[in-house]
Amino acid sequence: MTGETLAVLAVTVAAAAFVQGSSGLGFALIVAPVAGLLDPRLLPVFVLASMVPLNLYVAWRERSSLDLRGAGWITAARLAATPAGLALLWLIPERSLGLFVGLATVLAAFVSLAAPAFTPGRAAYVGAGAVTGLTETATGIGGPPLALVYQHRPPAELRSTVAVCFLVGEVASLLLLFATGEGHPADLGWALALTPAIAAGAWLSRLVHQRIDARRMRLFVLVFALVSGVLLMVGL
Repeated sequence: MTGETLAVLAVTVAAAAFVQGSSGLGFALIVAPVAGLLDPRLLPVFVLASMVPLNLYVAWRERSSLDLRGAGWITAARLAATPAGLALLWLIPERSLGLFVGLATVLAAFVSLAAPAFTPGRAAYVGAGAVTGLTETATGIGGPPLALVYQHRPPAELRSTVAVCFLVGEVASLLLLFATGEGHPADLGWALALTPAIAAGAWLSRLVHQRIDARRMRLFVLVFALVSGVLLMVGL
């Protein structure tokens, strides 16, 4: 990896950590397409590993607003779907991974933009957890289903619950990827090297997360995801 690539990744993960620390979503939607454009081999381990310290911090910071019932159902379904996500990764040739991630990103953004308001129940939690387990293990992107479930809940509840669900799922996906040979130590090395950038973005989010306009931030993330996903699909 060149110095220029590392610099681009550092800026990207810092911005993504700020966005997710502020709004509760967006890290993978921002980082995965950029990482895929720079080096598809970074997917999905680099994205998953980078999110672990961020979500650990957000979950602790917002712990008083955690939706335990929703997190429990989502996590159970997400863990059950993790092997299917690994199977999907095996089925996708490496040269096609960028196209798949780009398509998944664009579809997820469109769904998030178009979904109507609703009150989530057990079926919604289980469905979101299952889809997250599938897509996050294969591509590193798992936020949109959870964002759909919690998009009309209080921002602190969204941030805390999504962070806990992500944290458990990311650890499970990483363990399975490394156990089956799909993960490589170098990917963890890059994530570790960029931890200061992630910490900087998370620290900045602490200053604004209670005042930020969540709707505008969510719209920014989704528009960015659409643009990045399209670029990744066309191979720019």
